[in-house]
Amino acid sequence: MQSSFLSAVLLPLALVIIMFGMGLTLTVQDFRRVWIAPKAVAIGLIAQLVMLPLLGFAIASLTPLSPELAVGVIILAACPGGPTSNLFTFLAAGDVALSITLTAISSLITVFSIPWVVNLGLQAFLDQTSTFQLPFGPTVVQIAVVAIIPVVLGMLVRHYAPQLAQRTDRSLRWISTAFLAAVIVGFFAQERQNILAFFQSVGGVVLLLNLLAMALGVGLASLTRLGYARATTIGLEVGIQNGTLAIAIAASPTLLNNPAMAIPAAIYSLVMFMTGGIFVWLRQRYQPTRAVQTAAEVPAAVGSHLE
Repeated sequence: MQSSFLSAVLLPLALVIIMFGMGLTLTVQDFRRVWIAPKAVAIGLIAQLVMLPLLGFAIASLTPLSPELAVGVIILAACPGGPTSNLFTFLAAGDVALSITLTAISSLITVFSIPWVVNLGLQAFLDQTSTFQLPFGPTVVQIAVVAIIPVVLGMLVRHYAPQLAQRTDRSLRWISTAFLAAVIVGFFAQERQNILAFFQSVGGVVLLLNLLAMALGVGLASLTRLGYARATTIGLEVGIQNGTLAIAIAASPTLLNNPAMAIPAAIYSLVMFMTGGIFVWLRQRYQPTRAVQTAAEVPAAVGSHLE
């Protein structure tokens, strides 16, 4: 995927539309929830922002990837949860409010953490003399422009014109999905001679990262007694990444401008719908009875009020 209309125009536009659509679903209350349910939010953010990048480094180090693909895995693990996780959480009968809160807060924090994590990956997997590097200040500004500002604008529309936001939200979901599909299709069209090699080289690694990330989120939430719904939510938040942002960081002419590093995120963007769908089906199928689930979540709810 060379520097082209696809990477220079269509990809940033797709990300702006996706993040604006996410903003249409957010309110200030979603950010205040960190004080309402601090334990659940803290566990989710620790899993997303600390443990997932560590998992990404471990997988990239232990699997036979080229340096560029290894860095691509790190970029993916450094990104926040994607808006798709909110949809999957709803379908899996998870805590949608918690999902939206984690997506929103992690999107804000990763604006500052992504340059640091990705540069660690560049130092670990590429030659120390490599010219690839994400300058902290410009990277923060660029990510904010395409990710945070659209969210804020969407929230303003939601606040001042809630009916318009409600009407626009559904259309934007389809539009953003179409743009993301166009980016992925365009990527594979330009690299059609290498598609099979891409899946062979990184498909299994991306699938492993996705599955272990969801297991990590569910396991950590379960160990901390957050209840079934919140464990489902955190599993999806940690496992469903913002692949569009990862592709933008890797392929954008003004950031890394390295098409090879975008391969893991592009393949992941396809894989996550399959694994996310299976995860939703499993959580629905083996969901405890409402009485059992409520009993399990009462201690967590009580504890959150005591924190």
